[in-house]
Amino acid sequence: MSDWWYRNIIEPGKLPLLLALASFVLTFLITRLITRLIRAGKGPFRNISGSGGVHIHHVVPGVVLIVVGGFGAVGSGSTGWWAGISAVLFGMGAGLVLDEFALILYLDDVYWTERGRKSTEAVVLTASLAGLLLCGFLPFGVNSLTDEEQHDRAALILSVLISLLFSLIALFKGKARMGVLGVLIPFVALIAAVRLARPGSFWDERLYARRPRARARAVKRAARHDARWAVPRRRIQDWLGGAPDQ
Repeated sequence: MSDWWYRNIIEPGKLPLLLALASFVLTFLITRLITRLIRAGKGPFRNISGSGGVHIHHVVPGVVLIVVGGFGAVGSGSTGWWAGISAVLFGMGAGLVLDEFALILYLDDVYWTERGRKSTEAVVLTASLAGLLLCGFLPFGVNSLTDEEQHDRAALILSVLISLLFSLIALFKGKARMGVLGVLIPFVALIAAVRLARPGSFWDERLYARRPRARARAVKRAARHDARWAVPRRRIQDWLGGAPDQ
């Protein structure tokens, strides 16, 4: 266990990623705590406004931190104290930006609305991907190949293309979460690729238009899935980011 911890977490090459992930999660949690206190009218925190009464969203300092941390990381390499500082700055900036991901997506202040849940989803998905990378998972199943297969360019390229195909099919079928996670865990993308598409997805509109039975099965399965998981997912999102306004 100690060897795995050092090899995958503490070794110099992984330390910046660990610092970035930790600062990313902490920044998101602290930001949500502050915004919830502001929303409730408690504590000393207040919204920040610029000249003319323009509300300054925290995505603005987040972009600045991402730029500073990103360029600092590129210039410093993967080791040294500046690499660690850059990783922390980048993680903080990413936490601030993705906390308002819905605002960027819809170009509207939807922070405490139903559409604002997209921000929490983006944060959870990003943290999951970073955690998988930290644990040693590599994109498109490369980590599952043997040393001989990795030296064989044809086998490596074929593995990457097949894994990418599964992820793209999952995205076309309206299963964005599984498609993105499938970049690191191809088996997840494979499951999404072989199952029915979500109603309203690109796959549904293009390939189920002349297959009414398949479309009916897809609608039924999606309704059953949503009935089972929608409420628990919303409760987790409300616990992490706060419930939207009614």
